[in-house]
Amino acid sequence: MLVQLEHVTQMIRKKVVLKNVSLTFDSQWVYGLQGINGSGKTMLMRTICGLIVPDKGRILINNMELHKDMDFPPSIGVLIESPAFLNELTGFDNLKLIASLQNKVSDEEIRDALRKVGLDPNDRRTYRKYSLGMKQRLGIACAVMGQPQIVLLDEPLNAIDADGIVLVRNIIQELKESGSLVILACHDKEELYSLSDVIIELKEGKVCGRKTLSEAAGC
Repeated sequence: MLVQLEHVTQMIRKKVVLKNVSLTFDSQWVYGLQGINGSGKTMLMRTICGLIVPDKGRILINNMELHKDMDFPPSIGVLIESPAFLNELTGFDNLKLIASLQNKVSDEEIRDALRKVGLDPNDRRTYRKYSLGMKQRLGIACAVMGQPQIVLLDEPLNAIDADGIVLVRNIIQELKESGSLVILACHDKEELYSLSDVIIELKEGKVCGRKTLSEAAGC
């Protein structure tokens, strides 16, 4: 899957949050977005997944234009900010409800995604009774179920314990090896560099640096 941003500019309440961003993302690579809060990381992800229509520029998914040839990328999993699920449903039932909207993910793929993040598919506790860490794990499972070709993970390690971090690392590596394109943001620089092949640095909505992992390791 090839994702290209061409001179993308986005404004929110007359403030420029992305400024003339041109980037290319390719399959089997993990891209880490680095920058302080408000640098444009989350807005970039929202733009790529189709939640935001850029004011200027365009986004191409395999050479097809987003918002012109398609409303959303055809195969994408997203974790942006705090995941929202229905309190009265179990983790499995929440994911099944979401999967039913596209009818592309089987029950077994849902169970597999839950196991990968360390959750029991047969747990009858409702989402209301989940801890913060469990809620975050469920959000990650939602993003990766069915092995989507594009995966966007905004702060996936929030509220995740040490065992969970190992699971997330394994999931990202598996996605990469299966041919997916992964874009992630993480405030922990050490973890971000450990997980990523390429580091893209954002500042005030502009791309101010791009490094391969080998180059970034020396920074």
